[in-house]
Amino acid sequence: MSPLSLTPLRFSPEEIAEVVGLYASNPEYCRAAGEYDPERIPADRVEADLREEAETEGCEVLLARDGQDRIVGLLCLLDRHPTDGHPWIGLLLVHGSLHRHGFGRRLAGLVEERFRRDGREGLRLAVLENNPAAFAFWTSLGWQEIDRRTDIQYRRPCIVLHKRLV
Repeated sequence: MSPLSLTPLRFSPEEIAEVVGLYASNPEYCRAAGEYDPERIPADRVEADLREEAETEGCEVLLARDGQDRIVGLLCLLDRHPTDGHPWIGLLLVHGSLHRHGFGRRLAGLVEERFRRDGREGLRLAVLENNPAAFAFWTSLGWQEIDRRTDIQYRRPCIVLHKRLV
């Protein structure tokens, strides 16, 4: 398998177009999340949403690329959640054409290893209740359900998952 690299999103028009394509390749996720109409994803809104995320203290928006510099995914990471102190994966989205090829597993592993190297004991994320495929993916990687609650921004029902890193 080709190596994967994670680099901060620079918000160039070319990168934003790639990210819009990434979202468009995941219409099921777009429908489940309710943030974007998968038929018409406005680049300016995607850019504004990701800029807001990137400007939040402790947050990073990263592009995942393969050895040929093609975008394979997008990650939003939070170094320390203000409520529980744990790092969180806010989003891990793999290009739809690459589902079931191990990219999600590899990206999750890179994130886990990064926080493990930083001495963090655990990592968390929330999966939308209406996205059973995502829940199955994360639990297959050893993540465990610890709570159910609504997300703060959109009030969507979510399942909070935790993975011990030590």
